[in-house]
Amino acid sequence: MGNSARFPSGAGREILEDLNGRLAMHYERTLEAPLFNPVSQLGFELSRLLEADEIGMDRIAGVVDDYESRAFAARAERFNALLTPVDQDENDERLKALAEEGESFASFARRWERPLMGCVFTAHPTFMLSGSGYDALARAASGGTAEAVRDGANPTLKGEHEAAMAAIRRAAAARHRMNAALTESARERFPDVWRSFRPRPYAFATWVGYDMDGRTDIGWATPILFRLAEKAEQLRRYGERLEPLKGRDARLGEIIDVLARAASHTESIHRAFVEAGKDPARVSAAANQLTADHADRLVSMDSILGQLDAVIDDAEAELSAALIPIAAAMDTDRLGTGTVHFRMNASQLHNAIRRRLGADETIAMSSRTAIGRLRQLIEEVDPVEVNFAALAIEATTAIRQFLGMAQMLKHIDADSSIRLLIAECEQPATVLSALYFARLFGIDDRIDISPLFETSHALEHGGRFLDALLAEPAFQRYARARGRIAIQTGFSDAGRFMGQIPASLAIERLQGRLAELMGKHGLNDVSALIFNTHGESMGRGAHPLSIEARLTHALSRWARSRFAEHGVVLEPEASFQGGDGYMFFGTDDLAYAALVRIAEASIALRRTRVRDPFYEEVEVSLDFYRDVRRVQADLFHDASYNRALTAFGLGLLPKTGSRKSRRQSDVASERDMTLRQIRAIPHNAVLQQLGYPVNVIAGVGTAAEAERDRFAALFDQSPRAQELLGLVQASDRLASLKTLVAYGDLFNGAYWASRPYRGQEPGIEDACLELGERLARDDRSAAFRELATRMRVDGLKLRQLIDLLPAEKLPQRSEERRRTLGVLHALRIALMQHIFLRAAAIPPFSRRNDVSRDDIMEMVMALRIDDVVDLLRQAYPLDAANIGDFDMEEATAYPDRRGPAYENIQRLYIDEIERAYGLMLRITRAIAHTFGAIG
Repeated sequence: MGNSARFPSGAGREILEDLNGRLAMHYERTLEAPLFNPVSQLGFELSRLLEADEIGMDRIAGVVDDYESRAFAARAERFNALLTPVDQDENDERLKALAEEGESFASFARRWERPLMGCVFTAHPTFMLSGSGYDALARAASGGTAEAVRDGANPTLKGEHEAAMAAIRRAAAARHRMNAALTESARERFPDVWRSFRPRPYAFATWVGYDMDGRTDIGWATPILFRLAEKAEQLRRYGERLEPLKGRDARLGEIIDVLARAASHTESIHRAFVEAGKDPARVSAAANQLTADHADRLVSMDSILGQLDAVIDDAEAELSAALIPIAAAMDTDRLGTGTVHFRMNASQLHNAIRRRLGADETIAMSSRTAIGRLRQLIEEVDPVEVNFAALAIEATTAIRQFLGMAQMLKHIDADSSIRLLIAECEQPATVLSALYFARLFGIDDRIDISPLFETSHALEHGGRFLDALLAEPAFQRYARARGRIAIQTGFSDAGRFMGQIPASLAIERLQGRLAELMGKHGLNDVSALIFNTHGESMGRGAHPLSIEARLTHALSRWARSRFAEHGVVLEPEASFQGGDGYMFFGTDDLAYAALVRIAEASIALRRTRVRDPFYEEVEVSLDFYRDVRRVQADLFHDASYNRALTAFGLGLLPKTGSRKSRRQSDVASERDMTLRQIRAIPHNAVLQQLGYPVNVIAGVGTAAEAERDRFAALFDQSPRAQELLGLVQASDRLASLKTLVAYGDLFNGAYWASRPYRGQEPGIEDACLELGERLARDDRSAAFRELATRMRVDGLKLRQLIDLLPAEKLPQRSEERRRTLGVLHALRIALMQHIFLRAAAIPPFSRRNDVSRDDIMEMVMALRIDDVVDLLRQAYPLDAANIGDFDMEEATAYPDRRGPAYENIQRLYIDEIERAYGLMLRITRAIAHTFGAIG
């Protein structure tokens, strides 16, 4: 193919054997030629070898295998280091050291009888691996050996729920071990009072199956089915814990029998609801079975807990010590595996309440009229009885959620509270609407209404919102009855609209404002429950450097101190996000290590009172926040940023759900896409996959530019500044603007038109020329270069700042890790070029299904490869009708040969495109492993 002048014989094998070295050699050239792009060059070299058959797809697949395995192993090693020590015996010793602190039983009980943190197992599409893949990764992170599992994920709601339950199951087992150790410590240290001790260091929760925000695939029965399954599992688990002890006290056998019969009864009801489907008669029968009085019906644990307490009080010491952790779990979890978080959107609540506010259903929810009417409604409402028929026929999403909660509390678990999370909640009327419906259905004493502050508007105006809400007498009475005020702060939308660093600062400012307002309104007699929901990736609330940094990034030392100053008890919660976040509880060893590390960090944060100049030099820190936020906001609305991030649509990411988001023929969707149409998780993931986490890094260098020396001095003395810059530096260590530009070069028509210059690649000349002509006026290459230029200027300013900072207080650079990332990107760029070239070389076909060949090329460049392959297989079928398939009595001499044979087109083009894309997605996983998560 004319490549010998460029690559001598055997060059392909030599390059593949040392891709990291090859890339490093190319980077040396940038010293003399700053515009030279090593990633583009390596991608081009691999592409040329691939198109010349010097290296085949099998060889490329082997290289991808190797790099994916290495990324998998490196991720497991880093995860192990994050939680080390992982050995359970070592962690027993670490926990024992914590338990020996404090002099009195009262202080000991205060520390361990209130959760250090609530662990919330959330969902969202971050299931990058199959279940077996995550299992293998967790085993490797636990110190075992495990080969990389390369199966991708395509989770269903049922699968997500099973994954959440598996994580909670291990978390509960780890907590049981922890509670047993704490009980033993109490027994040794406080021999006169230890039997009254009930350790409760952690509480667990989930919203998987209960989250209605933005979903239409969860029916009214789904939460009921999940909660029944959770109840049955928990009852079985309690019985299993008690079973080995039953021979030591006859009373335990009676308790075990009650639990077993209740579990069987619950399982029977669950089966009835599953089999009922939507048939009214069968639904009625299942519901009647659930609501009827029955000898085995159990909706409260109070009776069993009372019996267990009696055994603990007078049993021999060893038995009492074994029973206390079981009783503590029963008291914490009651009749579920954890608290459930129902989630709805503010607009769903507004739609439900408007017709109750008067004749004008267009009334503004922020108006005084709406607030006044809501006060009256709340004051006058009388609770109503409901049944499952009312739930089954209710069409309004928000009301259906309240009905479901009411039935759940009445007939499944009467003890546990339920969290009601309200997304996009930006005004007091939304919370008051929820309070009205809670009172209407008689559950206001058992649900915690929790507004979510996540958008930039909600975070920046949240103080005024909370001030108005906490001033409402009805809300004050509700908060005191519940004993807490609950809010949720989130990093998703905030992180993409205002950047991760400003999001963290805005969140902590809102949290501090809540502490002040609780004092102002005399509500410091109730606790503040703050649920921080975030992802697992670089940023979004999950700091990669340590467990303590993870906790303080979402709920800073300063914010914690504000609650202490106002005498408000703080109840912190944090999310562990589906798939990647469940890794913390992927094995028994990891789960126990995670809980002990969190305990160590939480206790250290409670006793640490450090003056931080970041909050004293307000003019510097506030200017820093505003400047970074301004840069990030400008970027979000910048045309080049939007065009670059949407250049490939979402084609760089694996599919994480079964529902199609668009029609196959919707070829304009990527051309017209903006960042507002991409949710936070894929937004973050695309940034990682393009090589530069813009929403973590951008703006920091520019913000510090005016007072760089002063900010550097502040950094040296400020733990908060070190934490923020540590996150930025950790992201910057993996970032590469050369990589970002290399992806843009794929849309550079000049590259394709020049590639076959001087006849070096005659076999692909026509395809190159078509691509060159097609992309001559394409705006994507320019968008990437414009964005990279902006980021280069900002990045150089960041480098100047970092050069002034003490190196020992920043994460260290791993050149090998950066080079490996560069190689992965170059491999993917070569595969993308292979896809482009094969698509351009496919013979023309007639328009079908409203899709033309031009449309196919548009879809190829947006990496909608699954759709492309499907359409091309329709255009070039292998199973076309053959005349020999028919049995006709009438003779024919036509046709004189078989119909068109498309085997070669399928093999040379369509199969190659499909295989190359499959390898691309495996590279996506390898890159995600390097970042520690996807999105």
